[in-house]
Amino acid sequence: MANTRDTKSATEKRTASKAPKGGAQEGDDPEGEDDTVTDDRPSPMDVLRQARAQLAELTGMTAESVSSFAQTEDGWSLEVEVLELERVPDTMSLMASYEVELDPQGQLTGYRRVRRYERGRADAHRPGGR
Repeated sequence: MANTRDTKSATEKRTASKAPKGGAQEGDDPEGEDDTVTDDRPSPMDVLRQARAQLAELTGMTAESVSSFAQTEDGWSLEVEVLELERVPDTMSLMASYEVELDPQGQLTGYRRVRRYERGRADAHRPGGR
């Protein structure tokens, strides 16, 4: 029982030390206004999901993965790997890399195919390829 009281007391002390002075709780505003600064930019994961979905909707092809991702002055730049033509065996399927540009809110503003390749082949013209 003594341990329970000691733990409870320690928890109460930590909670009390985190509360703002004057008894006000975080987010409370006497005038009913919220002081929180909101950032209307989407998270990187939201941008990735939106880019894949928007590209798939526009092209009608399956966006399989994102191979590069960067924030730019104008928004976001991604390279998305897309299944262009499914073949059997799967290693012979035709893939393509699309360069995708998005605005700061994650809305697609443009795309272009930058290369096309068979799924089972490495690209000799790019770093790391054989």
